[in-house]
Amino acid sequence: MKKEDIKELTTEELNLRLQEERDQYVKMKMNHTISPLDNPSKIREKRRGIARITTELTQRAKAANTNS
Repeated sequence: MKKEDIKELTTEELNLRLQEERDQYVKMKMNHTISPLDNPSKIREKRRGIARITTELTQRAKAANTNS
């Protein structure tokens, strides 16, 4: 998921998306442990997507705190 796409989502959508991404990441890692994936770099992409979403949520939280 690209940075621009993440910024367009609401905070609630981001939280839902984060949970979905984390679930998929865990499943991918487990599947890769049992039998290697065709493209293991997908695991890295998924992890980085999670980090992007988490970063955006953190930035929004900080912005909300400074405006209060």
